Amino acid sequence: MEDAAPADLRDAGTPATVPGRPGAVAGPPGGVTHHRTEGDGWVECACGRRHWGRFGAAGLLLVRRDAAGAPVAVVLQHRAPWSDQGGTWGVPGGALAPDEPATVGALRESAEEAGIDPAHVRVLGTSTLEHPDWSYTTVLADEVEPVEPQATDAESVEVRWVPVEDVPGLPLLPAFADAWPGLLARLEAPAAG
Repeated sequence: MEDAAPADLRDAGTPATVPGRPGAVAGPPGGVTHHRTEGDGWVECACGRRHWGRFGAAGLLLVRRDAAGAPVAVVLQHRAPWSDQGGTWGVPGGALAPDEPATVGALRESAEEAGIDPAHVRVLGTSTLEHPDWSYTTVLADEVEPVEPQATDAESVEVRWVPVEDVPGLPLLPAFADAWPGLLARLEAPAAG
């Protein structure tokens, strides 16, 4: 589900295309691939911040439940040091392509960055953080078939299941830290989502 980036979105600093992988380019470091979309790029928002994703961004908050249905762990991504707000933890996600629904983008990004098969999740709902010129949608989902996430590109130091009680103790991406209590409450709600 990779989209080839048009030539006009590439600059002299962009690594070469990976043979046999349309839309994938080599690096950043270590020869791992990075999947480009037309949505890659910064938005200068009226809130005073820069946000990644020309058409917004989305990520997947995947939950594992116990036999009683309570959330016990979520998949989190430890962001590479070179990335924006590197060294923090958040959900696998990224820039949306033009006209790409947030749920589709979150599933695409989690497959690219964490090896999560969309067929192994059930979408529960979404939570959207709206800014004047940009938005980020967190897609909440249940694991319905076993998922063993892994870092599949250079954007991650690691991707793994994190017990829900351990999440607040991690150095979280600030926006995710702010959103976590509300997201967890939605995951704990009987209707979950």
